[in-house]
Amino acid sequence: MKNLIDSFVSVGHWSSAGSFEFNTDILATNPINLSVVLGVLIFFGKGVLNDLLDKRKQRILSTIRNSEELRRGAIEQLERARVRLRKVEIEADEYRTNGYSDIEREKVNLINATCNSLERLENYKNETLFFEKQRAINQVRQQVLQQALQRALGTLNSCLNSELHFRTISANIGILGSVEEITD
Repeated sequence: MKNLIDSFVSVGHWSSAGSFEFNTDILATNPINLSVVLGVLIFFGKGVLNDLLDKRKQRILSTIRNSEELRRGAIEQLERARVRLRKVEIEADEYRTNGYSDIEREKVNLINATCNSLERLENYKNETLFFEKQRAINQVRQQVLQQALQRALGTLNSCLNSELHFRTISANIGILGSVEEITD
């Protein structure tokens, strides 16, 4: 504070340039100078301060409006996203349900197809066994018949004369021809 007072005292020693002088008496001049400065500031600064405050107020209001618009836009986007999410969840549930239904249906179809294939295979097996059995029976019959015929021929050859032998052979050939036609 002492430096401030000394600077005003030293300014008071300057030579005056015309009618303007510095009054070095701080107590006498300070309230007047302060009132003049405050008056000038209030008179001229009021408009500038009001303009600055109005501009600041407008910027704040426009920022608030922009923020509100952005908030509303974000809320709308959020609602659209929620609606899409609900739709996607519903579709996912439908796909899941349909998928499970399709899986169950395919499972039942596969089981049915497998059962049908097994039945056909069983039928083919039974038919094959039956045909093989019939073939084996026919082969045994033919072998038994051939052996019986050979024994009969042997017995006949030993007991018959040549004419009777010839008639018996002809009759047996006729019988064998008819037996072969039946088996074919």
